[in-house]
Amino acid sequence: MSMKTSLPTVPFGKTGMNITRVGFGSWAIGGGDWAVGWGDQEDKDSIQAIQHAVSCGVNWIDTAAIYGLGRSEEVVAAAMRDIPKSERPFIFTKCGLIGDKANPNELPKRVGAPASIRREVEGSLQRLEVEQIDLYQMHWPANDGTPVEEYWQVLLDLKKEGKIRAAGLSNHNVEQLTAAEKLGHVDTLQPPFSAIKREVGDKELAWCHQHNTGVIVYSPMQAGLLTGAFSRERVAALPKNDWRSRNAEFTENLDKNLAVAASMAKVAARHNVSTASVAVAWTLAWPGVTAAIVGARGPKQVDGWLAAASLALARDDMEEIGAVIASSGAGTGPVKPNK
Repeated sequence: MSMKTSLPTVPFGKTGMNITRVGFGSWAIGGGDWAVGWGDQEDKDSIQAIQHAVSCGVNWIDTAAIYGLGRSEEVVAAAMRDIPKSERPFIFTKCGLIGDKANPNELPKRVGAPASIRREVEGSLQRLEVEQIDLYQMHWPANDGTPVEEYWQVLLDLKKEGKIRAAGLSNHNVEQLTAAEKLGHVDTLQPPFSAIKREVGDKELAWCHQHNTGVIVYSPMQAGLLTGAFSRERVAALPKNDWRSRNAEFTENLDKNLAVAASMAKVAARHNVSTASVAVAWTLAWPGVTAAIVGARGPKQVDGWLAAASLALARDDMEEIGAVIASSGAGTGPVKPNK
C-alpha cells in the first residue's frame, strides 16, 4: 500500500516499502521556538510545501516527535488531511529525545527507557493521526543509562504488535548497529551525510550495504550550505533563533564549505539542474545509500531539489567534486566512494 509515483523508486532495505530517492524532511517546519529550531515558520507554508512535494511524486516524509516539541508531527498530519488515503506518502518518525514544554530552549534529553518509548509512540500515533507508523527510529543513542539492546528490543516489540511497520536507528555507529542486529534486523539507519559531513562513508554505509539495511541520509545539503544560496553576507544575517548562526560549518569553516558548493555549481550547470540537486545526488551515488531526506519550508524550495530524485552523477562528476573536497580541506571522512 502506498501512493503511486512518477519518480523512480528503490527497495528500502527489507522493509517491503519502495521509496523515492528523496523524501521530505520536517525538521525546519517545527518552527523556531525550541532548542534546535530553524527560525520562525508559518504552518500554512509548511503544509503547502508538503502537499507540493507529494503532488510531485515524493512518497515519504520524515519527521520526529522532538521537532518543535510535537508541532512538526501535527503539521504533517494537517497536510495529510486533504490528501486521499490511497495517495498519502509513507510517514517516518523518531523517538528517544524528550523536550520540556515549560523550558523549550533547553536541549532535549536522550532517553531510552522502555516505558518512555512506549509513551512516545502513543503520542506520535495520536499527533500523526495514523494507526500504524511506517518507520519508527531511535533518534540518538540514549544517555540515560539504557543500553542499545534494551531500547532496540522495545522497537522490535512495537513492530510485532503492529504499532509500527519497520524499526530503525538514527545517528548510531557500527558497534551499536551490530549489537542491535543480534536481537533482530535493523531495518534502517538514518545518519548525517553530505559532501561536508562524510564520516559514515568509512564504516556505517558498508555495514548497511552488507546487511541489507536501508539508509536514509539527513542534511545532504549540510543545512543549506551546499545549495549555492549561501554567502558570507547571508550567514552574517541569520537570526539568533536559527541554530546555524552558532554552527562551526557556517562560521570558521565557511570558506572551505563554499568552495565545495562552487564545485557542485559547475557540475550542476553541465547537468542543467540546481546546485542543491547535485549536493543531494552526491550522497545518492554512494553504495549503501537508499535515499536522502531533504527539507523545505515552502513549495519553491521543493522545486529547488526535486531533480535529485532522478539525477545520477557520473564518475567524472564525483572525481571533480572529490578533488575540491580534498584540496579545500572541507569536512572529514572519505572524499568519494571506493568504487
